Amino acid sequence: MTSAAFFDLDKTIIAKSSTLAFTKPLYRAGFLSRRALARGAIAQAYYQSFGADHDQLNRVKDELAAMTKGWSRQEIVSLVEETVHEVVAPLAYAEALALIDSHRRAGREVVVISASPEEIVRPLCRYLGIEDVIATRSEVGEDGRYTGTIELYAYGPAKAQAMVEMARSEGIDLSDSYAYSDSMTDVPMLEAVGHPVVVNPDSELAALAAERGWEIRHFESAVTLRDRMPTKTMSGVAAAGGVAAVTYWAIRSRKKRG
Repeated sequence: MTSAAFFDLDKTIIAKSSTLAFTKPLYRAGFLSRRALARGAIAQAYYQSFGADHDQLNRVKDELAAMTKGWSRQEIVSLVEETVHEVVAPLAYAEALALIDSHRRAGREVVVISASPEEIVRPLCRYLGIEDVIATRSEVGEDGRYTGTIELYAYGPAKAQAMVEMARSEGIDLSDSYAYSDSMTDVPMLEAVGHPVVVNPDSELAALAAERGWEIRHFESAVTLRDRMPTKTMSGVAAAGGVAAVTYWAIRSRKKRG
């Protein structure tokens, strides 16, 4: 059997919310109201300082399903293609990138597992050369439009279950694998592996890690993925905002325009 290293994305590999990265271009394109932009900024500041709790993340899921229903996925992707050159790629932690390289050299499979939408997570991971991704997935109908159903909400216990299923199908030994996360909501993910690592924990998570003897790491050095990767890879980010416009504080303004 082989082993793997599972990484959370937001505030573990990148230093901000991946979903919020496109709020300003969407505002300039007329998709977001000034109020929605301000709410996005406030949410970003709150998330950076305190993280998101279970109820908040569930509201994101519910709004994501409701607000995207009937939207053309290609229309959203096209919008992002028009604005992506204005978006600075999210800041990544140098320590996380070094760990990813280290695990690869050790022969471990590197997997990013995130509650953010798949349309955001996959293109960002292409910067890192990571193809194995587990992320929230919205159902798309035969007409190419979102149906309003979330097929997979990669959050909390669902992350751990997805890891177990991947391990079974790909012959991964979870007892010899690693998991990295900053969030209390990812305790099931951390519990699923033999080598859990807590990143930049708040006091509650730090106390739990100390109690269980889990490794604690502090990531502080941020670098831009744009600086790290070749220019030609920037085209891959065009899809990154596939569902970035559907965060719960932003989409009502879009519906009013329709």
